Amino acid sequence: MTTWSDANQAYLSRELDRVLAVVEGAAQGERSVASPGMADDDKTPAPSAIDRLTALFKLSPFERDVVLLCAGIELDSRFAETVGRAPTLNFALAKLPDAHWSALAPDAPLRKWRLIEVSGSGLSSATITLDERIVHFLAGVATTDARLRGTASILLADPSGSVRYQDLAGTIARSIESLGDGHLVQIVGAEAESRIEMAASTCAALGNDALLVRSSDIPASAIDRFELARLVSREAMLRGSLVVVDADAADAANVTAFARLLAAPSIVATAEALSGLGSDVPTFAVPTTTRTERLEIWKESLGARAEQLSTTLARVSTQFELGSSAIRAIASGVGAKNEPSTDDAKMVWDTARAATRPRMAGLAERIEAVPGWNDIVLPDQQRRTLESISATVRQRHHVYDELGFAAKSSRGLGITALFAGPSGTGKTMAAEVLARDLALDLYRIDLSSVVSKYIGETEKNLSRVFAGAEQGSAILLFDEADALFGKRSEVKDSHDRYANIEVSYLLQRMESYRGLAILTTNQKSALDPAFLRRLRFIVQFPFPDAQQRAAIWKTTFPPAVETTRFDFQKLAQLNVAGGQIRNIAMASAFIAADRAEPVSMKHLAEAARGEYAKTERAPSDAEMRGWS
Repeated sequence: MTTWSDANQAYLSRELDRVLAVVEGAAQGERSVASPGMADDDKTPAPSAIDRLTALFKLSPFERDVVLLCAGIELDSRFAETVGRAPTLNFALAKLPDAHWSALAPDAPLRKWRLIEVSGSGLSSATITLDERIVHFLAGVATTDARLRGTASILLADPSGSVRYQDLAGTIARSIESLGDGHLVQIVGAEAESRIEMAASTCAALGNDALLVRSSDIPASAIDRFELARLVSREAMLRGSLVVVDADAADAANVTAFARLLAAPSIVATAEALSGLGSDVPTFAVPTTTRTERLEIWKESLGARAEQLSTTLARVSTQFELGSSAIRAIASGVGAKNEPSTDDAKMVWDTARAATRPRMAGLAERIEAVPGWNDIVLPDQQRRTLESISATVRQRHHVYDELGFAAKSSRGLGITALFAGPSGTGKTMAAEVLARDLALDLYRIDLSSVVSKYIGETEKNLSRVFAGAEQGSAILLFDEADALFGKRSEVKDSHDRYANIEVSYLLQRMESYRGLAILTTNQKSALDPAFLRRLRFIVQFPFPDAQQRAAIWKTTFPPAVETTRFDFQKLAQLNVAGGQIRNIAMASAFIAADRAEPVSMKHLAEAARGEYAKTERAPSDAEMRGWS
């Protein structure tokens, strides 16, 4: 049986023969009417490329012949002998039957869809050439417009999603098919990976792939954005595929403008519905994979190795809300190892944690947690509270889900803690200790990038932070939280009212956050009592006494520093907090290193005076008695 490619070439050759005969005057404009498809003797029901092009862009007979005339210049050397290197519009109007001037209008198919390129001055005398992508299309060559490389990629249809995905994909596909000219839908979900998987499943339901455009690649210029939308739409129409726009919240306005320009069936995949698209755009929420579903994907992907990793997989599937493709990618890395090892569990956990980091990029500063339990000096009560926080985070799935506390009420399941105390007493270090103990990422929130003077912007910024952290339930550290979470003021004007709305929104968002949110403050009294009542844990970090300062001094120096010449009891006379102790210890090491000497009490004394000088004071005689 003749292949479509062979039949298409034969049909295109006959059409080119006809057009050539017309322009040579050997025919009277007779037109092949055997389609929409190829001639009967081609023995294939599929339409030819030129017939598909005619149908897709609703070309008139004259416009179709203009395309063929230009194609002949590119594909058949005989045309150059008769027409020259490039025909003019005047030539086409004079030689081709059924000619009409309206075919040359900017909004007519030939120019609207960039099927032809017009060059030269004066429209009628301008030369016309066939766009390269259209030449390849007519010749039956499978390719993608070179101008879209680096901007649009191919999203392959993937029917391998969960059953829940497949059911929803079928619903979305039917919605797209029924929309007619209103071919735009939204897929909304917190996980970017799940949104794209949902789009790929929809492609499978429709039987084709998609062009994937990232919102960061959409031009800000209106003219450039229009040109990209036109090219992407044309490519999607030629391929018979969808357009999927992966939208970042920061690009919402640009995405909305771009999506409205698309002329092919399109999906906007976004974390939150874009209101600018209008209420007439159908919106579908992607269901978040459950812990049970994620655990099954882990087991299936790891195969025989899943049993030995059962404890780790139970924790990983609870902690990290990864999509199926990310899970399979991580599992393939473990499976690529020849033999199982004790490092497999750590590899699975660390790789899963790293996979969640991109969502927090640009939203907060990630702190590499170094200190452990042996590095922090606190009274017994405060230490026990920190250990309780760690146990709560580690066992929350067992208590909430397996014991059923979450089924009783969905409120108050967030784990929040307030660390209060003077500067340098170990609040940030305590957060690092928890992060290291739990093997979770710790992010410090820059309040200057969150709080905005514009109404509603603070809530949007907070929403992005919490949404970005949800996938890995990272630990969020709000330093100097009283700047954002101060006492709710008495409402005197609109600014007071909106300030209170910000605090109320934060309270609600923290209660629903599945990870640990830590707030630090130097002034506990500055916080709203209503806010304090909603906190799960409150840890008061006291200024260290002499015994605690001695212990801090002992833990501050790394093993490479010889400390036998130090008198820790005399060092503890210095009335400073832990943060200042660490500053003095490091400064003394630099002083000693510059003099090629081992660190000694005299270097510590010099460093201590420098630390005190920051606050324009000096250590007292009692504090440094007996140091040298």
